[in-house]
Amino acid sequence: MNRDRIVPAPGQESVWDYPRPPRLEASSRRIRIVFNGETIVDTVAAKRVLETSHPPSYYIPPADIRMEFLTRTERSSFCEWKGQAAYYTITVGDRGVPERYRSVENAAWFYPDPTADFADLQDYVAFYPSRMDACYVDDELVQAQPGDFYGGWITSDIVGPFKGSLGTWGW
Repeated sequence: MNRDRIVPAPGQESVWDYPRPPRLEASSRRIRIVFNGETIVDTVAAKRVLETSHPPSYYIPPADIRMEFLTRTERSSFCEWKGQAAYYTITVGDRGVPERYRSVENAAWFYPDPTADFADLQDYVAFYPSRMDACYVDDELVQAQPGDFYGGWITSDIVGPFKGSLGTWGW
């Protein structure tokens, strides 16, 4: 399936070298997320999940999130590796602004009771970069994984091809 694998240059990672099942690792890179003009995340204590064919998803400790902007929703999903996920809607901004411009539903997710292999991820929150104004790894603006598949964060040090684009869902 990875016949079109991009060979990583020095300092880059190929998503085709990531493991399956996925691996959880700590990251000391600075992660920032901006929504509706507010910085809602700023951390150097994120964790990232690495899985074959996917750019990393970053999970943020709640202590480094402006949790007053997050409201839990009824949505849930299941990951065979991490367990049952729950979701948040993010609402930021002046109440005089129409909600469609200050709120995005199910834009972040977390695992309240993850599987044993991902226990360190408990309550850490991941965000879909496509639904935020901007997400940064260090000072680099992130590109969203095509199709929002797994909410991956693409930076210049990650190469694909990435699952999520048209014709890749069967990988």
